[in-house]
Amino acid sequence: MRYSNQLLSELNLLLHYNTSSTMEGIKVHHTADESVIQATRRLHDKGLVTQVDGGYLTTLGREAVEHAQALLLILEKPVVQT
Repeated sequence: MRYSNQLLSELNLLLHYNTSSTMEGIKVHHTADESVIQATRRLHDKGLVTQVDGGYLTTLGREAVEHAQALLLILEKPVVQT
């Protein structure tokens, strides 16, 4: 199984959320790139965000962001030669 372009768009969008505050959300405007608009709708359909245009993270969304951030940190680590 591979990350599709759609999943990558969703992951990138999730990384825009600030997990240090439950009172901070995002708004994806109708002028945004269509792939971002569609990714936001899919995240809403999956129960990760509260609104079709972003809104706040749900509990599941917060968990997904934490995992996405952790994966990004792991993959961005420099390669250690042994």
